[in-house]
Amino acid sequence: MKLLLPFLYLFLTAFTGLAAQPNVIVIVTDDQGYGDMSCHGNPVLKTPHIDSLHAQSLRLTDFHVAPMCTPTRGQLLTGIDAAANGAINVSSGRTLLKTGIPTLADILSGNGYQTGLFGKWHLGDNYPYRPEDRGFQETLWFPSSHINSTPDVWDNDYFDDTYRRNGTLKKYQGYCTDIFFDEAMTWMKKQADEEKPFFVYLPTNAPHSPYWLPQHYRDAMTADLEEAERSGRLKTKLTGDKRTRLIDFLAMIQQIDDNIGKLDSFLTESGIGSDTIVIFLTDNGSTLGETYFNAGMRGRKTQLWEGGHRVPCFVRWPGGKLGEPRDISGLTQVQDLAPTILDLCEIKTESKFDGESLEAVLRKRETVDEDRILTINYSRMPFGFDYPSPDSPSIMRREGAGVLWKQWRLLEDRELYNLETDPRQKTNVIEDHPEVVAKMRNHLNQWWERVGPTANDPQPVIIGHEEANPAMLTACEWLDVFIDQQSQIRRADLKNGWWELEVADAGRYEFELRRWPRELDLGLSEGLPATRVTDGTLLEGTALPIGRARLKLGTGPMMRRPLKPKAKFATFSANLEPGRIRLHTWFDDNNGQPLLGAYYVYVERK
Repeated sequence: MKLLLPFLYLFLTAFTGLAAQPNVIVIVTDDQGYGDMSCHGNPVLKTPHIDSLHAQSLRLTDFHVAPMCTPTRGQLLTGIDAAANGAINVSSGRTLLKTGIPTLADILSGNGYQTGLFGKWHLGDNYPYRPEDRGFQETLWFPSSHINSTPDVWDNDYFDDTYRRNGTLKKYQGYCTDIFFDEAMTWMKKQADEEKPFFVYLPTNAPHSPYWLPQHYRDAMTADLEEAERSGRLKTKLTGDKRTRLIDFLAMIQQIDDNIGKLDSFLTESGIGSDTIVIFLTDNGSTLGETYFNAGMRGRKTQLWEGGHRVPCFVRWPGGKLGEPRDISGLTQVQDLAPTILDLCEIKTESKFDGESLEAVLRKRETVDEDRILTINYSRMPFGFDYPSPDSPSIMRREGAGVLWKQWRLLEDRELYNLETDPRQKTNVIEDHPEVVAKMRNHLNQWWERVGPTANDPQPVIIGHEEANPAMLTACEWLDVFIDQQSQIRRADLKNGWWELEVADAGRYEFELRRWPRELDLGLSEGLPATRVTDGTLLEGTALPIGRARLKLGTGPMMRRPLKPKAKFATFSANLEPGRIRLHTWFDDNNGQPLLGAYYVYVERK
């Protein structure tokens, strides 16, 4: 009987139409723009492996994301607009992807897939927003927007860093991009050997700043840049810091390209390439494209010009009967990918999406609706705001949106551009086309009527839950205040804010307030010397005259603690009931004047 089972399975498969589910790999690079690859005409950069993927893929040529990374990532994983899923900014308490919204990983893991994340997450650092809370069974990641961010392991520098692996800190040897690709391939090999379909989300931190990289890539790119200048391919003459930054930026992309080559070799050698959907995109427009080459577009990361949000999107599935590699025109967006992937994998779901499945388009049964209208909106960076304010740019507003229809671009409800006659968006023609404006404005109004009432609802970090007790809170999640980088901690940006929290269980809670993370074991008033890392030097840490700590929970009383000169932290305790609450902290100087909030707070339910 045992001998008959394999044949019975083959028989049933053949006659019921059952087929192995395809594997899925989604690669997202960070801050690489449409023009930052040689297949799109880059005059300096050589990306043979990305070019090969481009040549083998269906290419969405009018594909749009958000102009900054967290909104793009949340939309990618949920298929829902940023204004509706809560992840509207890269910091400032606005990165948290609403609970209750299933992610692509949730749906796939619930349908027999093994799911793994390797790289940048950026949708919440604490429970219940971590990737392991949102459908990923295998996780290797770092917190916040980049390596060396405020909540990251102190002095991680892209080389031999410590990352979060399945809930535990683990040190790795090597360069960050290599580690993420290598660990992903090792995990994929295991799933393939066990004949389990997998979904791998592989979002790199490169080429996001800081621009740290192996020196031999920098040397090679310097030579390539010089050759491009001599040959006349690079028309712009760059000097000083701009030139240095461009070399490093392009060299990091070259390093990514080498890893994509390794991934392709792995898929071929493992025999799973034909059964694997590979999707490549970037998370927003280029940070440096405007300084040297922007593929004919205006704008960069964080801007609503076309160069801020039109990015590459390649879809390859050799065994998927998608037809020959080709360009696919028509407006498409990152929210389309989740429903598209599910349809390609033949998975049904009750989830509703703001994006549209492109499965029929990819299979040539349909074309993209030429009358489709898209809306892009995101909250801006609250630079210059030292404390939460109702006027903070991180509050999403209707007028902050871009509306896309055919060749038309309505930006911030005050500028209209016709890309057909004005691809560089130099001439505002809003007064000349009232009917176009009326149609696009009507779409914007209907969209905002749907999402606006809850677009700015802050999402709370949960404390005291058995899944994350104790927890580390950082200033990275102060609401509407930007403290995202360890460099800000070092130089002591004198800002303050509050955390939106939810108490999971009643109990006695202890709050430990620090200016430096625990791992440094430094006094509150101590400074820190400049630190040499693998590819640079981190600036000196500023000493502060901290003499008193204060804490306030919601409408409760103000609690105060005088501090001894060498104190490393201040501790407060309170009995809390389940529910929402705000946490405020202060460090005052020796005269009782406020300096800043506690950058780090360690919370534990006793």
